[in-house]
Amino acid sequence: MARSLKKGPYCNPKLLKKVIKEKAEKGTKGKIVIKTYDRGSTIFPEFVGVTVMIHNGKDFIPLIVSEGVVGHKFGEFAPTRTYKGHAADKKGK
Repeated sequence: MARSLKKGPYCNPKLLKKVIKEKAEKGTKGKIVIKTYDRGSTIFPEFVGVTVMIHNGKDFIPLIVSEGVVGHKFGEFAPTRTYKGHAADKKGK
């Protein structure tokens, strides 16, 4: 279910504050990598150019934020389940 338009998009304030702080310190010189467990946050334009490591329940999946992913949720880019294929067909053998 989508979030109400009246409320607006949600982003964890601590995560947003951390990104703004890192960008101010390193500028465009260094590569900024931030780990997060917050899969429900919306990706804001302030995140562009930052590598965000998103936790999928087991490991951290890297996401290099570009302009094309702004507006999506972090959880969309770190799947929590692995697909191992369908069971083998026993009738055909």
